[in-house]
Amino acid sequence: MLKLKVNEIDVEVEEGLTVLQACEKAGVEIPRFCYHEKLSIAGNCRMCLVEIEKSSKPIASCAMPAAEGMNIKTNTQFVEKARKGVMEFLLANHPLDCPVCDQGGECDLQDQSMFYGVDKSRYKENKRDVSEKNMGPLIKTQMTRCIHCTRCVRFATEVAGVPEIGAIGRGEDMQITTYLEQSMQSELSANVVDLCPVGALTSKPYVFEARPWELKKTESIDVMDAIGSNIRVDTYGWEVKRILPRINEDINEEWISDKTRYACDGLLNQRLDTPYIKYNGKFEKASWNEVFNIIKSKFKNTNKEKICGITGDLANMETLYLFKEFFNKTLGSYNVESRNDHIYLNPEKRENYLFNSKINGIEEADFIFLIGSNPRYEATILNARIRKAYLQNKTKIISLNDVGDLTYPYDFLDGDIENIKKITENNHEVSSLIKNAKKPLIIFGQSILKNKSAKYIFESIKSFLKNNHKTSNEWNSLNTISDNASTVGSFDLGLYKTEDGSNEILKDLEDNKFEIVYLLGVDNLKFEKKNEFIIYQGTHGDKGAEMADIILPGAAYTEQNGYFTNLEGKLQKAYKASYPPEDAKEDWIIINELAEAMNHRKLFNDKDELDSSLLNQINLLLEKDISTKSTEIKNLDFDKEILKISNDDYYYSNVVARASKTMFECKNSKINLKPTGTEG
Repeated sequence: MLKLKVNEIDVEVEEGLTVLQACEKAGVEIPRFCYHEKLSIAGNCRMCLVEIEKSSKPIASCAMPAAEGMNIKTNTQFVEKARKGVMEFLLANHPLDCPVCDQGGECDLQDQSMFYGVDKSRYKENKRDVSEKNMGPLIKTQMTRCIHCTRCVRFATEVAGVPEIGAIGRGEDMQITTYLEQSMQSELSANVVDLCPVGALTSKPYVFEARPWELKKTESIDVMDAIGSNIRVDTYGWEVKRILPRINEDINEEWISDKTRYACDGLLNQRLDTPYIKYNGKFEKASWNEVFNIIKSKFKNTNKEKICGITGDLANMETLYLFKEFFNKTLGSYNVESRNDHIYLNPEKRENYLFNSKINGIEEADFIFLIGSNPRYEATILNARIRKAYLQNKTKIISLNDVGDLTYPYDFLDGDIENIKKITENNHEVSSLIKNAKKPLIIFGQSILKNKSAKYIFESIKSFLKNNHKTSNEWNSLNTISDNASTVGSFDLGLYKTEDGSNEILKDLEDNKFEIVYLLGVDNLKFEKKNEFIIYQGTHGDKGAEMADIILPGAAYTEQNGYFTNLEGKLQKAYKASYPPEDAKEDWIIINELAEAMNHRKLFNDKDELDSSLLNQINLLLEKDISTKSTEIKNLDFDKEILKISNDDYYYSNVVARASKTMFECKNSKINLKPTGTEG
């Protein structure tokens, strides 16, 4: 520990910290524009000047390492005069457009100029004018406001891994731009909007929509993927205007993907706002009583074995739990499934479908093996962690397939499934890499779990890791990337029907063995409908609603409180920020009222009772999981084949994203990067 003084107060700080960080530890706030905790030090805005004893000049505190015995002063007239001088230079070319700037009300330059700015300018020359740049459909530029802090440049290069933003020109002619004047080829690109301390980079879809003080701010959880990124939903009236990241160092740090941030305009489009019944191939509006009576009649006159329920990708755990209770207790049916595809599942223990090493544990890994996964599209934030691990530790990464640009160098095999057989039999170089690594990371993607040999691949790798002591309580190398926000929660609650890992409900559905199919927010299901009576409960007029006979309008993730379990098994709660449109209702209310229509009594009296029952159920499952011993599966089948990675359209992956105009523009603006091999 280093002993030093900050404003005559003795403090102790760790070695390796900068003067700025030492001052922050002492509770002294230092103004800054270019410095950011997650980015490298640039030291080019000079706003963080402080006085250090025995130094004749003010020091840029962000770039100066703290040293033993330093006497730092941050509030002297000398420091204040230096900062005011810097502020005068920063404002010399800055346009006076605060009243029309979208950054107004949350602008660092605006806030700090109130303290360090002066009420008149000595600058009499013509102000510099910089033309607007094209950075795609997400980022609006007004580069005349730019103060050259280079946060956006460092983010693009270091975190996003796409060095497409940089500076051209020198001195008065310096400009920040994308080199080819095109959309930034990253799924994290819009984080530069949050990083920009002035109004040079602002949100294009949000332009002139609202002022920050007019918005109601609700802390919530993202559902666009299985990461469970912590977000803040900003609403104006009942309309969601924007989504911003919240800091959670264990999950998303302070970044969110572009889909998380901008798919929210899909909450306004193609919404289902009243119940519908299909007559002669056309949908007609109906009342809740009408649709409940028809559904009741259908259920009463159908054998319970001929009824099935399938849940979708955005359902919260309260709804999933109630859906299962409704089928089990009200209908007496156990034909409930959450998988919309033929994905292998071993539900014996939670570790079989979790990301066991944790998202922040990726940084500790010393070897990473990707099996049938493209984490850049399956879990963007997780991919950024892998890049961080590579940059910090030079972690070796190998993929079974060449999956194109992952923003970091990796080696790849030829995609032949036989490589897995060789690895598990110790006949491959990857075998020794896994065994010699202290903390290896084996990541299964959804493509491998859809494979014919999925059971063989998963179970043989699991046995290999177990036999080599890589699945202990301290570090479990077995990891699966789930594709949806509700995947882990639905597996925890037992929404599956399987004996050998296959999807029995989907097989029977494809063979048209069911008479009634209840789809709960299911829009990605592929099957040929014949004579089935389909009930669809959801939010948008999408694929599920098209094939339905009755439509029950539900609520989106921003319109109801709900728990979600992310891919590492962490339970988080999303909070209600808005309201369902017109006659639409929260999902749990619809199922509860349907149960009442069937049996004249609700399954739960209120939401508190439902939440309490759900949490008790989860605790019981966790206790059972810890006590359960896993059985080793033998006699596994192996098919010789080449694995193909199936990445569904990233920007159209769910019903909200497909209804989003911004996601449509993103899809059209991105270059489809073909796999061209990698460096390293």
